[in-house]
Amino acid sequence: MSERRSPTIRRRRLGAELRRQRESAGITIETVAEQLECSASKISRIETGHTSATPRDVRDMLRIYGVVGAESDELVQIAREARQKGWWHPYSTVLVGAYVGLEAAASSIRAYEQQVVPGLLETEEYAGAMIRAARPDFTADQVHQRVRVRLGRQSLLTQDDPVDLWVVLDEAVLSRPVGGDAVMRGQLKRLVEVAELPNVTLQVLPFEVGAHAGMDGTFTILSFPEPSDPDVVYAENATGGLFLEKSDELQKYSFIFDHIRAAAIRPEESIAHIAKLAEEPLWKWRPRSSPWT
Repeated sequence: MSERRSPTIRRRRLGAELRRQRESAGITIETVAEQLECSASKISRIETGHTSATPRDVRDMLRIYGVVGAESDELVQIAREARQKGWWHPYSTVLVGAYVGLEAAASSIRAYEQQVVPGLLETEEYAGAMIRAARPDFTADQVHQRVRVRLGRQSLLTQDDPVDLWVVLDEAVLSRPVGGDAVMRGQLKRLVEVAELPNVTLQVLPFEVGAHAGMDGTFTILSFPEPSDPDVVYAENATGGLFLEKSDELQKYSFIFDHIRAAAIRPEESIAHIAKLAEEPLWKWRPRSSPWT
């Protein structure tokens, strides 16, 4: 996982370049599909990075656009690389492979989480407990595979060229004892340890803030080292999640994240607060027998 680039980002980059070449040539998707004897939807999905293109498809498309020589050869090579399998491929049946592929290529990640600790920061015990509770339909093997993937992803934080991670956690994340008292205390201690890494910034958004800019839900903003790879926003949900890539969408979520982190406790104070909660957890203050009104 030390390789920053991934097949997913190669496929995305290739699609964007193919779209640029087609538009520069003044050719419609329908015309390309007709000449290649395929559907227009296939060309569209290749251009958006949702479908892998074979080297032959790329060569034929570029021929239609009048692109030959070294430029064509380079894009055909990217097509070969984009068809390689990422380390996460064996687990593709139990995860959002597109997200993991983009995450593996990211240079920085900004995330706001309302309910659970992000996967990059979870302990094995917390991850297992959370997945079992959130997906009661999963088999023990599916839970085990998802946990293995989450732990594998965490090497992004400590590899030679680590990702810069900035996470804002709603205080609710720290207040719910996922897996029970011992598991949650271990998770809080893990957060304190990871926050010591120079590439990790962790903040807590306290209850006392009240309503805030992130009320609409959890999201992650992925940024990449190459200027040709625009940011991606991933908003997770029970059916997998939504990828947002339009300029106005990216600006909106960057704006929201800036407001959230401005409202949150400063990083140093946040870590001290988490460390205190590991010793005196919030869930101990309110016994299960307490009345709720």
